[in-house]
Amino acid sequence: MASQADSSRLQVRNPATGGVLAEVEIAGPAQVQLAVDRARAAQVAWGQTRPRDRAKIVTAFRKALARHAEQLAARISEETGKPSHEALLMEVLPLVDLIAYFCRRASGLLRPRRIRLHLLPHRRSYLHFRPKGVVGVVSPWNFPLAIPLGEVAMALLAGNSVVLKPSDLTPLIALEAKRLWDECGAAPDLFQVVAGGAQTGRSLVEASIDHVSFTGSVAAGRAVAAACGQRLVTCTLELGGKAPAIVCADADVERTARALVWGGFANSGQVCAAVERVYVVGPLYEVLLARVTALVRELRIGDPSQEVDVGSMTFPHQVEVVSEQVADAVTRGARIESGGEAPAGPGLVFLPTVLSGVTQDMRVMREETFGPILPMMRVESEEEAIRLANDSSLGLNAYVFSRDTRRARSIAERVEAGTVMIDDVLATHGAPETPWGGVKQSGIGRVHGELGLMDLVQVRHVNYPAFKVPAELWWFPYRRKVFDLTIRFIRRVFG
Repeated sequence: MASQADSSRLQVRNPATGGVLAEVEIAGPAQVQLAVDRARAAQVAWGQTRPRDRAKIVTAFRKALARHAEQLAARISEETGKPSHEALLMEVLPLVDLIAYFCRRASGLLRPRRIRLHLLPHRRSYLHFRPKGVVGVVSPWNFPLAIPLGEVAMALLAGNSVVLKPSDLTPLIALEAKRLWDECGAAPDLFQVVAGGAQTGRSLVEASIDHVSFTGSVAAGRAVAAACGQRLVTCTLELGGKAPAIVCADADVERTARALVWGGFANSGQVCAAVERVYVVGPLYEVLLARVTALVRELRIGDPSQEVDVGSMTFPHQVEVVSEQVADAVTRGARIESGGEAPAGPGLVFLPTVLSGVTQDMRVMREETFGPILPMMRVESEEEAIRLANDSSLGLNAYVFSRDTRRARSIAERVEAGTVMIDDVLATHGAPETPWGGVKQSGIGRVHGELGLMDLVQVRHVNYPAFKVPAELWWFPYRRKVFDLTIRFIRRVFG
C-alpha cells in the first residue's frame, strides 16, 4: 500500500498491518526522460553484443536473485500482504527459472532464419532480429517481481535496454532487483527503475521509448495503446481477466475442488488468471459446492508474517470492489456459503468467499473481481457452460475439468481465451515456453515463449541472389511475349 508523503515522495505501507515500510522518491517527467536517455546511450553497445554474451550477464543477475531468494520473498510479502510461501513459489522461483530458460535459448531463438522461396528460385531470403531499443515496462502490484522482471530479463536478452515503472503500491521489490542488477557487473544504465504513480507511468509511455510492455486494467491499457499509436511504437498489453471454470459432470470432485480453491484464493484472488466464475454441469454441483466450501473453511487467514494460507489484499480500492460485488450478488438472490466480509482488525484482509445461487447477470459474474470471491453456478449442459464462459468482454484464461481429456480438449478449443488449462489452474504463467496473453479486451500481443521474445525485437528481412540472371523478366520494358507466357503459367499451375 502506498500514499503520497509529499509532492515528491511515496510512502510505502505494509497492507497487512498498515505500518510504513519506506519512503521512495517520485520520478517526475524530467527524471523519466533522463533515465530513457541514459538507457538509450547504454543500449547501443549492448545491442551489438552477441546474444550468448548478453546471456552471461543476465545469468549473473539470475544467480544474484537466487542467492537472495528468501530475502526477496520476505520483501514481496511485506509489500503485497501475500504469504511468503506464495511469494517464493509464485514469484521468485518462476522468475529465476524463466531467466535460466531464456539465457539458454535466446541465442538460438534469435539466430537468422532462412525463408524458402518457391516462386523466385534464383533468390534467397532470411530473417534477422534486431533490438527495438529502449523498452518501457509498466507493471502491476499483484506480482511485483515475477511480472516485470520476466519482461526486463527477456528484453535485455533481446538486446534492448529497459526502464521499469513499478506500481506505486509496490516499488521496493523493483528497487531491490535494480540493486542486484547493479552489483552483478552489468552496465547500470541498461536497467533502470523510475518510481511514482500514474503521472510517472504516463511520462514513461510518452517518452522516446521504442516499445511498451504494460500490465494493468483495460481502461489504462486503452490509454497506453492510444499513446503508442500517436508515436507509432509497438506495445504489449496484458489486461484484465474473468477466468471461467467449466466443470463437466464426470470431473474428479476432490481434484476439482482443490484446484478451484487454490485458483480462486491464491494471492487473495488478486491474480489476472484467477478462477472468477464456476459453471458446474448437472448433479455434480451440490457435491462440489459442499466440498469447496469445506476446504475454504479450513484455510488459515490473516497476517502473512504468520503461517497462513491467505494473507492480506494489497489495494484498498479492491476491498471496496469485492464488498460491493458480494452485496450486489446477495441482493439479487445469491447465498454466502463462506466468508463474505472483512474481519475486524488491522490490514486489508477479506475472508475467502464462496457464493452459490448466482446468475449470469450479477456483477460478480460479469465484472472483473480481482479479489477472494468464488461464485458457483449450476448449468444444465456443457453447451450452456461454453456459452456462458464466452459471454464476457474478457478472455485471458479459462479452465476445464473432466476425466475425459479428449472431450475436455474439444471444449477448451471452443472457449474464447488466450490460455485454457485442463484439470489445473494458474500454472502456465510459470511455464516460460508458453505464450501468455489474452483475446478480446484482455490484451494485445504475448509475453513469455518464443512469441513473447519476438514482440521485443524488430523482425527484418534480407533478400539476395543465389545466382546471377541477366535481367528479371518483369522489368521494363514490358513485352507481350512475357505476358502471354505468364497467362499460360497461371492457367497451367493454378487453374
